[in-house]
This record gives sequence, C-alpha cells and structure tokens, in this order.
Amino acid sequence: MGTYGRFPITLVRGQGCWVRDHRGRRYLDAVAGIATCTLGHSDPAMRRALSQQLRRLQHVSNLYRIQEQEDLARWLVDHSCADSVFFCNSGAEANEAAIKLARKHGHTVRGIDRPVILTAQSSFHGRTLAAVSATGQPRYHAGFEPMVEGFETFPYNDLHGFEALLNRMEANGPRVAAVLLEPLQGEGGVNPGTVDFFRAVREHCSQRKILLILDEVQTGMGRTGCLWGYEQLGIEPDAFTLAKGLGGGHAIGALLVQQHADHFQPGDHASTFGGNPFACRAGLTVARELQRRHLLANVDARAEQLRTGLQTLVARHPDQLSGVRGWGLLQGLVLREEGSFQAADVVKAALDQGLLLVAAGPQVVRMVPPLVINRREVTSLIRRLAAALESLQA
Repeated sequence: MGTYGRFPITLVRGQGCWVRDHRGRRYLDAVAGIATCTLGHSDPAMRRALSQQLRRLQHVSNLYRIQEQEDLARWLVDHSCADSVFFCNSGAEANEAAIKLARKHGHTVRGIDRPVILTAQSSFHGRTLAAVSATGQPRYHAGFEPMVEGFETFPYNDLHGFEALLNRMEANGPRVAAVLLEPLQGEGGVNPGTVDFFRAVREHCSQRKILLILDEVQTGMGRTGCLWGYEQLGIEPDAFTLAKGLGGGHAIGALLVQQHADHFQPGDHASTFGGNPFACRAGLTVARELQRRHLLANVDARAEQLRTGLQTLVARHPDQLSGVRGWGLLQGLVLREEGSFQAADVVKAALDQGLLLVAAGPQVVRMVPPLVINRREVTSLIRRLAAALESLQA
C-alpha cells in the first residue's frame, strides 16, 4: 500500500554502520532503522546467537514458559527500576499495554469511572489508534477521527501548564490515571526533558497515586549514554516502555513496571508473538553486548565528538542553522525557520553524499547511528553532512 514516501534506493546489504544499495553504492547509516540497529548491521555476535536460536526454537506462544523470555526479563529487571516485564512486538504495542495498565490503575486504585491520561504536546507514541490518540501532534490525527477518548495534552517541559491542567482535571475529584511522557521527544523535534520539570511531575504523581509512565521506545537501551533515559532526569518512573534498540533490528517491545504498578492479571492482556524465543534471544544479545563492549562509554565519547562537529557546522552556517540538541547518540541539528531549506532538504542532500539521516519535524535533522559507531565514522558523518549543507547553500 502507498503508506510510505520512500527514497529511490533499495538497501540490500550492511556491515556495522555502513549499508549498500542495489547499485553497489555505500552509505554511512546514521538512521539505524530509526534508532533500532543498536549493534549495527550484520553484527557477528547477533548472527551467531540468532543462527543458533533458529536451530533450537523460534516460536511457541505464551501458553508455555519460555526460557529466553525469562532470561531477558531478568536482565531488564536487574538493570532497571522495574520488577516485572510484559513483552510484545513494537513500541506502539508497548504503549498500548501501558495505556491499558493506566486505565486499570485508574479504575482499581483511584476509583475513576472514565480515566484520563495526560500527555505532552509534540509527543509521539505510535500509530495504533490509542497510541496516536495519546500523541500530541494533530497532524497524525487528521483523517482518523474520532480519536480514542481519555487523553489531554499540555506543553512539554512546562510545569505551570502541567499543573494548571492537572488541577483543572482533578478539581471535582480524581480523574487522572497516569502521565505518559517521553524523556526526550524524538519525532517531535529531539527535545530533551528538563530535570526540574520531570522531578516536579514525579512529585505530583506520587502525591496523588497517579502513574508516571515514560515512553523509552527511542531513548532506552543505551541510546542516550545511560541505559535508560530516566537516568538523565534523576527520577524513576512507575512504568516505562521499550522497543526499537531492544531488539537490535528485530521486532520486540516491552512494558516494564514496578511492583506497585503491576495490575495485570491472567487474561488482562496478551500477545501471540510477544516475547518469543527468537526475539528474546535478539534482545539478550543486544543487552549482553552493550555490557561486554562497554558501549555506553562509546556513546558518551562519540556523542561529544558528534556534538562538537555539529556545533562547528552551526557556526559555519548561522543563517540556516540555529543549534544542536539531544542526548548521547540521539542528536538533532536545528534549522532556522526563516532559512532557505528544511530538514527534508538536508536529508535528501545528505543522501547524495552517501549519508543516511532522518528528519524530526520540518526544522530538525535527527542523527541516531548504531551505538558501535567509531571516531573515524563520526568524522565521516560530519564531513558528508557539511558537503550536503554546502550543496544546499550553493
């Protein structure tokens, strides 16, 4: 179906941070399947692990215990604030599970008949109907109305706006079941959360027994230089969602919860494919390789190099570029609204230079390379991006 505006190349092979198209042309991949290919392409550890898994067992359904699933759940619990995990297949599905969990919390803990979830403007939580209803960007709603009820939005990082909405919603008794936020808004323009805002939201939620749920679909699994984006903010959520980087390019999502938020009972929620042996082996491989290769340290080092290079480009093109923002290897190059080109133009020009980038709205170019990217490759990224900007300026 015609749901994608694709670029006119077919990618057929990859190795590390590089991919080749059907004509044999080589590209440096700073998209990584949209922040998904944590270990890059055709990683040797991933190849070995998944080849061995296919010789044993790939899928049995959740009618039975699955050792790989339990092993991955144990790793996630041991390395986060969570106590238990529900596995599914994507970020949207993980957020759907979180929405259901929030509604059950609203009914059973706060005694609300029609629970409301507060989300941020410019957020993005997925394409399924409930997840897109939670998304605070009207352009994703257009043509699919009516949206699922039970969501209200406020400006991101705006404590006054949040408190005003919360107080209005709760003026006549409990109505809010949860607050759902991204630690850093990716699709909405690479907007990092502020520590003061998130700490204040955490305090409000704790006081009222409202769940604080973080959408870590893009920020989780080391992308920001910490395992979890919430570590950048100095708080712990009641629940958070994962996908993208968790599977290193294979389909898996997860909802992680602390014990007090673990409201699901047998039959409340389910997934046929969720947490199958193959997907969980992929997740386990990513998790163990993050540790074995000390990739969080690499993210920090390469992030500083990338940020410095991007700031140099901003200084070189002050009429077109306004700044750099982001965490770790989730960086955004911000274009001026009054400039002569937009993010999509930069992405297209970079493609001509053998560099894959992705837009995050009309004014931000997003860079989310594999976490294994090295110093030489970051230098190449900056050089190719510089050439793309020069070609546009010309």
